[in-house]
Amino acid sequence: MIPIRRDLRFALPPERASDWHAFGSHVTHYFNALSLLFPAGERFFMDSVRYYRDQITDPVLKKQVLGFIGQEAMHTREHIEYNDLLQAAGLPAHKLDNKLAAFLNFNRKILPPSFQLAMTIALEHYTAMLAGLLLEDETRIAGSVEGYAQMWTWHALEETEHKAVSYDVWNTVVKPGPARYLVRTGTMLATTVVFWLIVFDYHVRLIFADRKRGGHLRGMWEVVKFLYGPRHGVFPRIALEWLRFFKPGFHPWDHDNRAQLSRIDGLVAAVEASNAGNPALKASRRGVRAAA
Repeated sequence: MIPIRRDLRFALPPERASDWHAFGSHVTHYFNALSLLFPAGERFFMDSVRYYRDQITDPVLKKQVLGFIGQEAMHTREHIEYNDLLQAAGLPAHKLDNKLAAFLNFNRKILPPSFQLAMTIALEHYTAMLAGLLLEDETRIAGSVEGYAQMWTWHALEETEHKAVSYDVWNTVVKPGPARYLVRTGTMLATTVVFWLIVFDYHVRLIFADRKRGGHLRGMWEVVKFLYGPRHGVFPRIALEWLRFFKPGFHPWDHDNRAQLSRIDGLVAAVEASNAGNPALKASRRGVRAAA
């Protein structure tokens, strides 16, 4: 499967940036916190995989790497624009984005390329788990503002489409054996702690920055149900998939959810239809293509 770079733009109403999710502003800010991780995070992913590109001889994997980089570049662009809307809404988006970029740049300086790639495969497993949950459980985003829901669904589909690419690069360029397994699993443990601490920190900061909205007790209850609810909570639903990463013979496609990818063409058509009457988006798209 070769990931396809899709140049999509999304109609994101600026006035709904802090309250676009059907479950209210507090759940919205959970997604917004994740969005703040993507520009710096996906640049890190692209760089860690790109470093090994010349060591890959398999022509199929070479094409998959190019597709992976192309998709991540589009995700970066769209989340930069999304995050600019958060900044314009009075939220500290740029400050938090710069904070993460500084942290990842520090990791670039102190960690060897193989450890940076190990971080990438751990975080790509997280994006695959969260993407799979969003795609397989319609309650995750149903009833939300259309443009934002379309953007997150598109991102989830493409994360699913390329979820094994960085892992296949890892298996290609890192010598097999106990050391490879220990680095992979040890990095996942460390990444899990750091990732969720950052998400929690950013989520709380966004809620506090948006405190004028009110309804905090009800909003926090919605977040607790969304993240920890025994039937539909994020953490209970991804726990088993997280544990599978520690199997010695693990591969991302052990959880084969390719059937979800049949939705891509329909989503692209729906996005184009939504954008058809929006001249500003058309002009923006033409400008990006002309510059490419």
